[in-house]
Amino acid sequence: MINLAFTGACVSLGRHAGIRQIAGKDDTAVNIYVPGRMGAIIKELTCKFVVSKRIRLEAGKPGSMGWPKGVPRRQPASAARGHRPVSADEHAERFTVLRPLLFTIVYEILGSATESDDVLQDSYLRWARVDLAAVRDTKSYLARLVTRQALNALRASTRRREEYIGSWLPEPLLLEENDASADVVLAESVSMAMLVLLETLTPDERAVFVLREVFGFDYDEIAAAVGKSVVTVRQMAHRARGHVQARRKRFDPVDAGTTTRITKQFISAAATGDMEGLLSLLAPDATWTADSDGKVTAARQPVVGAERVAVLVMELFRVGRLPDSRIEMVNCNNAPTMAAYDGDQLVGVCLFEVGDGKITNFYVIRNPDKLLALTVPRQISR
Repeated sequence: MINLAFTGACVSLGRHAGIRQIAGKDDTAVNIYVPGRMGAIIKELTCKFVVSKRIRLEAGKPGSMGWPKGVPRRQPASAARGHRPVSADEHAERFTVLRPLLFTIVYEILGSATESDDVLQDSYLRWARVDLAAVRDTKSYLARLVTRQALNALRASTRRREEYIGSWLPEPLLLEENDASADVVLAESVSMAMLVLLETLTPDERAVFVLREVFGFDYDEIAAAVGKSVVTVRQMAHRARGHVQARRKRFDPVDAGTTTRITKQFISAAATGDMEGLLSLLAPDATWTADSDGKVTAARQPVVGAERVAVLVMELFRVGRLPDSRIEMVNCNNAPTMAAYDGDQLVGVCLFEVGDGKITNFYVIRNPDKLLALTVPRQISR
């Protein structure tokens, strides 16, 4: 009989010319009988196909005896065009070098470190199948690849965000100390305030803004990434830029030292119950926004106004005074961040936005799922 069973091997030719053996759904062998002359023809053609396939496969192996004498062996297309052979590790090497930049692009489009990791993993699998000889600019190619995947992920998550309980905030990004502080543009682009602002753009506008304003890609490169014409991309970039500038609070840049000092003063005032000192640190329209998805206790609607925020903070610090509770300072999104622990468990982080020497916004992440990403510092670049 002819035994294929998806192995690509012609095992034997038995007496029953019309019997073929294939693999069933449970990997068991299933015999199919085709009577008469038709069965014999199927048998003959199938075996010829399998044997010829085996010859072709064996021909590529050193010392193969399965290739006719005098017939030149087929070379890979890239070798025939004169390109140097590509090592098995070159895909990984190129991707690894650019991974911090690729991660930053995807994170600024999605606002989620966890989803960004998933996008990069999927993108690498696609990249591993690419003929590197056809890639002229690795950075541009990979940026285009991950942008497309990020946009797909962003559109897929729209429904989940609509069903989210309470306020939705971007996932905080744990960084090494002063990871992005030397690059002002990069530091601002990953700030929680900017990520929240980018949520007001459409997915395509967001991708265009990030690629153009943060990473400086050309319009033709961006057009290829988002699947739009160059003219359309220019219009989207202009519209997104105006949208962001109109909503960005016009304060002088705040250095990390000032933010750290105000943060420490805030913690001291809240821990000691100094209401007057606390109010002196808050802008009149200070806003407290908490993200919990209803999984833990947190305000489901933003709390607005210095006095209301101060009362809430005092209550939280009073209730939170447990024997094993503590607060540590970490760097999230290039800003001093309060990380609250109950024993060894991280239960929340609070990021500050400072303007004109006052705290204007508190971004509080309490959703346990979003805190899982804060175990290992990330690297970002542009």
